[in-house]
This record gives sequence, structure tokens and C-alpha cells, in this order.
Amino acid sequence: MLKIIVKEGENIDRALKRYKRKYRNVKILQELRERKQYTKPSVARRAEVKKAAYKEQLFKQE
Repeated sequence: MLKIIVKEGENIDRALKRYKRKYRNVKILQELRERKQYTKPSVARRAEVKKAAYKEQLFKQE
């Protein structure tokens, strides 16, 4: 459970923005979407390798 402590005199919009950022960083929504449908371990591993290769290519370009 995410907790955001609103500081004294802090604008509620600012606190809401901090909550949304924390929610996004925890990746709860992404995990829920992944669990909606089953992915085979081999398919998940293939996607992971493909992502790693893409990241490696980006680092090599720099």
C-alpha cells in the first residue's frame, strides 16, 4: 500500500502528483496488465533477451 504524507501547507495537487509518480514507479498497473493473460516462459524469456539486445545496442551507439 502506498502512503503519501501531505506536509503542512502543501498543495493537494502537489501531493497527488507525488502519489501518481510513486504509483508509476512501483509498476503496479504494469504487473496487473501482465497477469491478465498467461505468457509461456519461453516467450517471456525471448522478449527479455530481445530487450537486452536492444539496450546493448543503445549503449554501443553512445
